[in-house]
Parts: sequence; C-alpha cells; structure tokens
Amino acid sequence: MIRTETTLVIGAGANCEIEMPDGAELLSKIAAGYDFDRLGTQVQTRDMVALAEIFEANAERLGTTYENLLEAGKTIKQASRVTSSIDAVLEQYGAGNPDVIAAGKIALAFYTLQAESKSTLAVAPRDEGDLPLRGTENWLFQLGQLITKGVPRAQAEQCFDKLSIVCFNYDRAVEHYLPWVLTMAFGMPMEEAQMLVGSHLRIVHPYGCAGTLPWMFGAGEPAEWGEQEPEDWLAIAKNLYTASERGRDKRFSSFLMAEIAQGRRLGFLGFGFDPMNTSMLFDRVLDHDPDVMVALLGIGPGTQKAIHYLLKRNTGVKDPDLITIEDQKAYKLLQDNGLFLET
Repeated sequence: MIRTETTLVIGAGANCEIEMPDGAELLSKIAAGYDFDRLGTQVQTRDMVALAEIFEANAERLGTTYENLLEAGKTIKQASRVTSSIDAVLEQYGAGNPDVIAAGKIALAFYTLQAESKSTLAVAPRDEGDLPLRGTENWLFQLGQLITKGVPRAQAEQCFDKLSIVCFNYDRAVEHYLPWVLTMAFGMPMEEAQMLVGSHLRIVHPYGCAGTLPWMFGAGEPAEWGEQEPEDWLAIAKNLYTASERGRDKRFSSFLMAEIAQGRRLGFLGFGFDPMNTSMLFDRVLDHDPDVMVALLGIGPGTQKAIHYLLKRNTGVKDPDLITIEDQKAYKLLQDNGLFLET
C-alpha cells in the first residue's frame, strides 16, 4: 500500500510496455492515415477509407465540408514532417484552423481505440481468475501490486488514498486494468471493483481520453476498451483537448497543478519532459522538497543532466539526492522502489 502522498506522471513511454504507440509512432500512424492523395487508388489503406467515411458522416455537424476535412488531413500529414507529436501539430494550428483541430482529434480518437484493441491489455482475461494483461514486466501490474499489498478487504477503498495519477496518454488503460486487480486481490465482484476505482482513484488526463468506459462516472461518450465502431466518433473527439484549450480553463489548470503540488513523492514514468507538457504541470516552484523519481528508457547522460536541471528548477529541490533519474523501463522503477513507495 502506498502510504505517502504520491503523484505519478505517466507518459507514452510507459504504455509502450503494453505495446501502445509512443508519440512519434502515433503521429506516424496519423500521417499515413491522412495520405489522402492515395484515396481511391489501388494503394489506399483501410484506415484512409475509414477516416474519410468518418469525415463524410460528420462534416455537416462540424459546420464544414467533406473536402475541407480531407484538406485538413493532408495539412496534418505535411506538418508531421517537422514535428514529433500530434499535440504539437494541433497547438501550431490552434483555433485559427478549426478543420485541422477537428481532423486531428478524430484521428486521435480513431488511432487510440485502435491501439487499445491491438495492445497486450485485453478486454478480459483469457482464463478465468487471471488478469487481462499477462506478465509482471509492465507498470500497470507493479502499480496494482503496490496499491493492494497488505490492505484488508474491508478497507479496500484506502488503496487510492495516497495516490494521484496524471496521465498524458489518450487511452483508458489505468481505468480498465485496475478493477481486474481489485477483483483478484480482494475477491470482490467486478461491479464493486469498478465502483471503487471510479469513486476513489484520482486520475487526470490533461489532453482528455478517447471515450468513457461504460461503467465510469461523469460525462463523456461511452466506448468499450478497444472499441472499433463507437456510436459517435465526433462525441469522443470532443472530449480531447489541445494544450491551449486546457490552458484557458483556469479551473482545470489549478486542479492539475494541485495534484503535482500535493505529491510528497513524484514519479515520472515514460514521460519525455516535452516543454509543452511540462509547462502544464508547474506554474510555480514547489516548496516542500519532494522525492522525485524518473524512469525513461534510452536517455543519455546529456538528457539526464537536462532533466535533472529542469526538475530542480521547477520543484525547488536543493538536495540532488532527492532526484533519481534512471535509464530504464517504467515497471522497473516501481519494482525497484516498491519498499520506498510503501513507507
């Protein structure tokens, strides 16, 4: 059980452990799907056709035309050559081109649900009494083990008392997986586990997420995990946000930054410290010297030094020993620091 206020910031690198795309791969998929110059030819793809059909069905609702949306898709494809994420593309075009924003959000919804369906996190376990994600070398399993370990069944809701999650991914992996952990750890019915997660887990998606799992609380278009044909693509896309859209929502910004400020321990799992994303987390220097842990696979000494400086500047931590940066997978950081996180 996590016993000290802990905030985990989750980036795309963490979900690579369940075979979800990182930011660059997601952008590459979107660019390929919007290669509409090939539409109607022998080299068109299923994704191109599906996205074009979504445009045709929703153009009038968006107050535009099918042709304008096709051009917006081509614009995104072109912009993808000089940037590293779809978030950056949408921020570059901003409110000045609503067709590009609409096309970008539709693509995000489309490819996020597609990625969910292809990930190693299944809709349900293959075998009764198992988890929908096999193996222990993923951050979701390690987190589930951390929050349930040593907690009595009668106090199961306390699993989430000291935990906050800020997830920069568009998928619903955390919300989908944790109820299965609770059913296995405590022997509770799935409905009770889902209600517990929905009412007690503090999780924030700065960019929104691709649909609401049918059991989840709050407004949002329902979509099952990995749903390939949701009833309303446009409604799902409208629950996705650009950085500027979130920045204009002062109430949301305050809520997000409060989750960071209250963490006595901050863990960054697969989070690449993109300046646009990082600026959403810190509006002031923290004053309580949190322990900071970072797991980011493939970072060299220069990048580690830059991240260390960035964290020291934004968190106000003066003791360098309070900041740990590891070139490793997200699950390994949780696994190696389990005893520390439980104290």
